[in-house]
Order: sequence, then structure tokens, then C-alpha cells
Amino acid sequence: MTVNKTANGEEITLSVEGRIDSKTAPEFEKELKECLGTAEKLVIDLAGVNYISSAGLRVLLTGHKAMAAKGGLKVTNVCKEVMAIFNVTGFAKVLDIS
Repeated sequence: MTVNKTANGEEITLSVEGRIDSKTAPEFEKELKECLGTAEKLVIDLAGVNYISSAGLRVLLTGHKAMAAKGGLKVTNVCKEVMAIFNVTGFAKVLDIS
């Protein structure tokens, strides 16, 4: 898994490629937490992700809760396989997905 960070003013985008699972979730969480202090708006681009485990979902939920008081967290470019996981787990109702 790789995570690329792009800043545009107070908006930070994390573009993720690869699987987000129990092995890679700690790296994803580290990258996300580094953004929480400075980002007013956080975008997680999952265009390169075709699988996310419960460990990855936990990281997204942590980010969602932390960003709720600010500009929020948005998840973009979700493939049908990951969207199916979001639907089954109820995350589709919690996260701002576009």
C-alpha cells in the first residue's frame, strides 16, 4: 500500500493505492493522523483501493470522528467492491462518500 498526500490550502487529500488490511492499516492511520492537526478538510481518495478490512474501516472512522468538528472527511473514488463493504458494514450511511 502507498499513500500520497496533496495539500491545497487547508484541504489535504490522501490518495491510497493497494489493499488496506491489518498489515497496512497502521501506516494508513499514521498518515491520516499526521493530517488531523493541520487539515480543515480531509479527502481520502480510494481510487487505487480494491479491498478494505475492518482495520481500515476503523482508521476511516477515527478520521471521520476527528474531522467532524472541522470541515469533515470525504471519501472519493470508491470502487464497487469497497462500496459493497461500506454498504454491508453500514459505513455508507456514516461516511461522506462521493
